[in-house]
Amino acid sequence: MAGLQQTNSEKILLSWVRQSTRKYPQVNVVNFTTSWADGLAFNALLHSHRPELFDWDAVASQHSSLQRLDHAFNIAKLHLGIEKLLDPEDVATACPDKKSILMYVTSLFQVLPQQVSLEAIREVEMLPRHSRLPREEHIQLHHQQHFAQEVSAFPSLL
Repeated sequence: MAGLQQTNSEKILLSWVRQSTRKYPQVNVVNFTTSWADGLAFNALLHSHRPELFDWDAVASQHSSLQRLDHAFNIAKLHLGIEKLLDPEDVATACPDKKSILMYVTSLFQVLPQQVSLEAIREVEMLPRHSRLPREEHIQLHHQQHFAQEVSAFPSLL
């Protein structure tokens, strides 16, 4: 039951993020790992609710993911009182830690407007399943499928 609750919470949180960042064409959040690594999603989420805090175009054009992440975490600390729970270096990786991202986005959810439409939730439910898997699970699934194909190619071994 706890797993189901977590899944529903993540679905609502992802729906909220996607709904909030919809007008930012550079941002497409499909998970709580790789979608956050370049720093654009955090900044878009903040800007969508508090556009007076910074110039989106200036931040979006910054070349470094680390700069964008640092900017978002500083804005959230200074204007929303959210502690810097993440280091930019830990997020700007091939696969950031899902639980850390979830914890930080939940902190944002608690202080920013929280309206989530049913349409946004349905949209998340329609995302391809693999886009919601952490990278490690996706790779593991790929290896399992590849191994199954290899084994079935040699029926005498079975």
